[in-house]
Amino acid sequence: MNTSLVPNSRNEGISVSVVVYRPDAAQFAQTIGSLAAAYDTLRAARLGVLLHLYVVDNGGFDAVATVLNDIITRGAECTVVAGQGNVGYGRGHNLAIERAASRYHLVLNPDIDLDANALIRAVEFFESHPDVGLLTPRIGDEDGHIQYLCRRYPTLLDLFVRGFLPASARRFFTRRLARYEMQDQINERDIVWDPPIVSGCFMLFRTDVLKKLAGFDPRYFLYFEDYDLSLRTHEIARVAYLPAVRVLHHGGGAARKGSAHIRMFASSAFKFFNRFGWKWL
Repeated sequence: MNTSLVPNSRNEGISVSVVVYRPDAAQFAQTIGSLAAAYDTLRAARLGVLLHLYVVDNGGFDAVATVLNDIITRGAECTVVAGQGNVGYGRGHNLAIERAASRYHLVLNPDIDLDANALIRAVEFFESHPDVGLLTPRIGDEDGHIQYLCRRYPTLLDLFVRGFLPASARRFFTRRLARYEMQDQINERDIVWDPPIVSGCFMLFRTDVLKKLAGFDPRYFLYFEDYDLSLRTHEIARVAYLPAVRVLHHGGGAARKGSAHIRMFASSAFKFFNRFGWKWL
């Protein structure tokens, strides 16, 4: 079922897709509120720019329309895609990506708060760097610290240490994790060109680049779809870390979400390494 909450029109501005499955309603409303504020700033600088928000409801959220009222009053178009069941993260976003008719498309998690200047700074960067196809922001945590979510190519040991070891044991791997997380390059000031892997919690693409890539690989139900898409993006466009674009991330790791997530993580890791090559240590 597709529910358009305002009449459709071709969107030459920005489209945004958010996939939800039994989300925290208050956090989701906060995310949409921050997106609305960032859209206000963008429209003030770019009169007439359109935003089309696609909420892909994979199940368990009856209050979608209520949450979207605020951003609709700002002039955004909103489409709820529902009824497909829980098709997974990447396939859910693909349902929106295939519909998008925008210049830029934002893949957004429902646990991200955007800074009010995030969209305008991203658009200005794209306009001055036509070779960039994917932008990743400065991602902070709730205490204001950087989350180092850009990655070098992982080994199995990196993934195990970062995802599953307790903090008391991870301290023995501090230097190794710092290298994997690109802590030698990611900071508050400097643009970093072509980080190998960027986080799927906020991926802002040129839509034509994303469509050439056919969106996410649907073989990943959850986890590693952003690793896969990042590596494929490098084949046709540049990737940039832009700290002037700032967001806040409320998310957590797979090990803290229970055994089902650990199994999904392991399954997706197997698919990823089979495709791109195994690195053990």
